[in-house]
Amino acid sequence: MQSSSFLPEEHHSLPDQPGVYKYFNSENELIYVGKAKSLKKRVGSYFNKNTGVNLKTRRMVKEICRIEITLVDSELDALLLENNLIKKTQPRYNILLRDDKTYPYLLVTKENFPRIFPTRKMIPKRGTYFGPFASVKAMNNVLDLIRELFTIRTCNLDLSPYKIDEGKYKVCLEYHIGNCQGPCVGHQRESAYLKDLEHAKHILKGNLGVAKTYFKQEMQAFAENLEFEKAHKMKEKLDLLEKYQAKSLVTSPTINNLDVCTLVSDEKTAYVNYMRVKNGAMITSKNVELKKRLDENDEELLITALVRLQDQFQSDAEEILINIEPENPIEGLNLSVPKIGDKKKLIELSLKNALYYKKEKALLQGLNEDKKDRVIRKLQQDLSLQEIPDHIECFDNSNIQGTSPVASMVCFLNGKPAIKEYRHFHIKTVEGPNDFASMKEIVTRRYSRLIEEGKPFPKLIVIDGGKGQLSSAIEALQELGVYGKMPIIGIAKRLEEIYFPGDSYPVHIDKKSESLKLLQRIRDEAHRFAITFHRKVRSKNAFGTQLTGIPGIGENTADKLLKHFKSVKNIKSATESQLTEVIGSSRTKALLEWLEKNKGA
Repeated sequence: MQSSSFLPEEHHSLPDQPGVYKYFNSENELIYVGKAKSLKKRVGSYFNKNTGVNLKTRRMVKEICRIEITLVDSELDALLLENNLIKKTQPRYNILLRDDKTYPYLLVTKENFPRIFPTRKMIPKRGTYFGPFASVKAMNNVLDLIRELFTIRTCNLDLSPYKIDEGKYKVCLEYHIGNCQGPCVGHQRESAYLKDLEHAKHILKGNLGVAKTYFKQEMQAFAENLEFEKAHKMKEKLDLLEKYQAKSLVTSPTINNLDVCTLVSDEKTAYVNYMRVKNGAMITSKNVELKKRLDENDEELLITALVRLQDQFQSDAEEILINIEPENPIEGLNLSVPKIGDKKKLIELSLKNALYYKKEKALLQGLNEDKKDRVIRKLQQDLSLQEIPDHIECFDNSNIQGTSPVASMVCFLNGKPAIKEYRHFHIKTVEGPNDFASMKEIVTRRYSRLIEEGKPFPKLIVIDGGKGQLSSAIEALQELGVYGKMPIIGIAKRLEEIYFPGDSYPVHIDKKSESLKLLQRIRDEAHRFAITFHRKVRSKNAFGTQLTGIPGIGENTADKLLKHFKSVKNIKSATESQLTEVIGSSRTKALLEWLEKNKGA
């Protein structure tokens, strides 16, 4: 593979070959990864189109400052490389299959008399992993089947030959109830054990036919030797295997090793169902939701989801059934849209799952909307407010031992944090640790700004503190002439008491009430935001004080550095030339020498 870098205006000179392209912004941040059969045509389409391109795509194109390409041999290689890069880097404008689940695997250990057990962590040197399984239930069903068919040990003993020969172990209950043949005491040879294990591995791969043939042959051999009891045991195991296969059978057993992937979508979201089928049995079924990022069509979304799900579930399918006729088939990806027969029925089953998942998501979203609406309506009722408090602002002060006094304001819209509306405040007019005066200052600054900009007031103001802080906030609103235009309360942390203006006694909301929990969440968020800012300011001030102790660096130089680089971390990671541009070469030399001496500090 060959990688090259281009400027956006140089897109005309890109090669007419398959590959992957990466877009970077002015901060050299990777914002998008794409694949193309022809890099020149595909990348050019972003810059040549003036109509029919949505706002998000136009916004992304404006951000592009550098293009990096990687040439590959085929479009399929480009698709696989794109998938790996997106999974690894998760660019902002790419569709992501976000999944916080860690899926279970079954591990066949690499040791004498290997074991099979479930795990969620993959450490390759421990053995061979089978999976992932879409659910714990599906995994346990397979594991239970294997343990009923074969006598695979469950203990964690070290069964090295010399330890068995030394007679270090005794048989356990599993041996006495017939679940183990006692390899720990030499009752079972490893060659016979490994033979059973190989058949267990075939079942884990979904190849039930191999195990069925084995049990049939064993049953017939025992019957011919007149060992009818052993033949009956093989018959029971064969029946068990066929019963398991019948449960998971979705189509004809002659249909082997294929994937099914279907998609339904609306304006903003796509819903995908993915199934793996072996010998007519469904061995995996998974639903995913994709949020549309740019102007992706259904075919692009389906292929994106398919490749990532095949990668996730380690598919080796020879054929892939889909429900969307591909306009641009990818050579090497065996896609087909069946029109009749059993394969068509598989598409219908998969679509049924995708549509049900879409309906389920819509219902869940509706329930969440109802809950959100219910909570803020309950808060309106509990606080006797005239309007629904769909816009709440909460204030908190933070100073530790009177140093670096700061404050915060957090904003919740419709019961959810609106992080872009959060504000930090440096306390400017108050000397020393005075929470009441600090509260008055920040409330004055916040609402004088809203008045000046003509922005709407919140439907509820929450002050973190008791009567004193509430009185200070009220005083600020009175001086601004807006007291009474928006309801205001104080919440005292110790007993979760709610204070109203002018009331001598606090109000207590039921501790289990959803409305109190919302108020607590808002108050805790304001406290967290204030504390985080306070730590940052204190660290910055401490570093600034240290800087002024370096010969040749005074307060002005320290302020220049902090103003230009924004943070202590950025100053420490800046290059010599970057520092020289801001403070000159002699001061840079002094600073670098000091940083070198205080590396571990």
